[in-house]
Amino acid sequence: MEFGITFKGFIEAERARYLVRAAEYAGFSYCWFYDSHILWRDCYAAIAMCMEHTTDMRFGPLVTNPDVRDWSVAASLFGSLSKQSGGRFDLAVGRGDSSRRVMGKKPATLARVAEFIDKTKAMVRGEAVTYDDIPEPVKFPWAVGHDMPSWIAAYGPLALKTAGERADGVVLQLADPGLCKWFTDQCIDAGKAAGRDMTNYRSMAAAPAYFGDKARAIEATKWFPAMVGNHVADIVEKYGADSDKVPASLTSYIEKRRGYDYSKHGQADNPFLDFITPDVVENFCVLGEPDEHIAKMHALKAAGITQFNIYLDSGDEEEIIAGYGRHVIPAFR
Repeated sequence: MEFGITFKGFIEAERARYLVRAAEYAGFSYCWFYDSHILWRDCYAAIAMCMEHTTDMRFGPLVTNPDVRDWSVAASLFGSLSKQSGGRFDLAVGRGDSSRRVMGKKPATLARVAEFIDKTKAMVRGEAVTYDDIPEPVKFPWAVGHDMPSWIAAYGPLALKTAGERADGVVLQLADPGLCKWFTDQCIDAGKAAGRDMTNYRSMAAAPAYFGDKARAIEATKWFPAMVGNHVADIVEKYGADSDKVPASLTSYIEKRRGYDYSKHGQADNPFLDFITPDVVENFCVLGEPDEHIAKMHALKAAGITQFNIYLDSGDEEEIIAGYGRHVIPAFR
């Protein structure tokens, strides 16, 4: 089991440097950043900075999308970060939920997500690539052949299928072991059906973690199921609430959902949180005492999860990093 942390773009530079050093010392192997360039500062400057303050930790956006940067610009950015860090860069891509919708634009198609991954990976390797309507192939003379690992964020059946067929891993924004197994199995089955070797396929559970009093923990993390519910609402709209393609345990909790404020995306002061119940928060997050965290990590590992990634923005970042470093991560070494 690998462990990661994720920052939003409002974290100050000095604090990010401090926390990323502490996290690497504690045994975390990944640091991710939200990539939503209007809601928060651009993440790649912070990634470059944090790379200089770590030695082994890997970095990437969680997640970027195909439609906010020209693909050669994006690939040059990814390849530059890979080269200067000695290959410590992963690419995680989604359809562009908050990044696109906050501008009043629609998210990208899954086909475009998959093509974006294929083409940017090829450019980073140093291959000549054409895309969209450019008349001449793009080839970076400075590329060093880095093979950039790729992830796709997914919930719905088609997204899970695409993640299994076209990426090295899937990003799942929840920590419910039953749902994580349901999602991961679909990715692996799709990859096998496409003729891929899925032996080393990776599955990430990304969610908040919080130690101590459950009531306080639930209050601090109830924004998270609301953010997940926003994605689930899209799936329900596409497939219907009673579809066998989407489990009832995922869809039932959004029945009383009234809306979503993208200007408060992923934040505790989002006004649309009243439909979230304590049991949903406990299912989707990792809360309680260290032994409860360890037990849930074992359940996630048994469900096929290979990385637990903590959304680290509760105000108790030091305690969470230290608690995982002292109690949780050693249980999986």
